[in-house]
Amino acid sequence: MGSELDCTLDEVKAFATGLSPWAHLATVGADGEPDVVPVHPCWEGDTLWTMVGTTSVKARNTADNPKVAFHWQVTENGDGVEVWGTSELFTDVETKKRLWDGVFDYDLNAFAPGGPENSPDTAFLAVTPTRALILKQYGMGGVQRWTA
Repeated sequence: MGSELDCTLDEVKAFATGLSPWAHLATVGADGEPDVVPVHPCWEGDTLWTMVGTTSVKARNTADNPKVAFHWQVTENGDGVEVWGTSELFTDVETKKRLWDGVFDYDLNAFAPGGPENSPDTAFLAVTPTRALILKQYGMGGVQRWTA
């Protein structure tokens, strides 16, 4: 088994970004049932943002239980990242404007052609990380842990 080391959140962010732009987001609904979906999250400082629909399962689940987890797609050699945190949903136009052109590394208009001002069904989920793992070779090549 690999060794365990502490790491910084900046190391977690860099490693995750290097793996893939895609991650899987896990939420739990009011019924206690889990839901996992692929998302394209982006970092703004130490906050992890994901675009969501205001009535999506993600939005409904996090309204009931703000605790979430992300898992970045594992590379061919088994490297991966897991991040746990607490989420908050934002629907205000000012937040949308800031994120629309300054944070996301893809064209949000492809998903919400009305832009930040005319996409009332679009929201953003902000996740404040509380802990994270960097796993090399499924953990056999080493584990790095970060805790807030």
